[in-house]
Amino acid sequence: MAEIDIRNLQNEVVGKLELSDEVFKAELNEPLIWEAVRHYADSLRAGTAATKTRAEVSGSGKKLWRQKGTGRARIGSIRSPLWRHGGTVHGPQPRDYSYRFPRKKLRGAMRSALSAKLGENLVTVVDSFSLESHKTADFRKVLKDLCGSGKVLIVESAANRNLELSSRNLPDVKLVPGNAVNIRDVLNCRMLLFSKDAILQVQEVLSR
Repeated sequence: MAEIDIRNLQNEVVGKLELSDEVFKAELNEPLIWEAVRHYADSLRAGTAATKTRAEVSGSGKKLWRQKGTGRARIGSIRSPLWRHGGTVHGPQPRDYSYRFPRKKLRGAMRSALSAKLGENLVTVVDSFSLESHKTADFRKVLKDLCGSGKVLIVESAANRNLELSSRNLPDVKLVPGNAVNIRDVLNCRMLLFSKDAILQVQEVLSR
């Protein structure tokens, strides 16, 4: 079993926690992680890019000059894609970029990413986020002791108003609930900071 220290907010070790090898000692699978990140990014795309076809641009439908006898190339409409301000051929249209991604592959990618973080000692578990105040300055000191510098992803299992208020103004800190951890957030941070209940919640989901 993988084992990790449980710390309090003063960065003192107060216990040990055994974690599932299935979740936190998985083999690194970079192609699978890449697939999962791409799926997540595509699901966030708005898909609102659009261009106007020749049926949508402004302009008369009148034939500009007669077909023959002028010496000029024949033309039927000022809205032709060949002309300036004409329509666009095969341009982007609003669409949905999301696609189905197998749940087993998504969980496998998360297990692989979390195992890599744990193997590099970039995962910290605290017994609870029992903050006495909601002041950002106080919480910044706590984070510095626990995680040092760099981006931090905080995972908490239940609503914690003081934690939410004290962390929301820190640019390199993101707070998410245990049931909303995603692959991009895990890879986009340097340190993962879990409460004990949150890491057990994530482990239960990924063990299925």
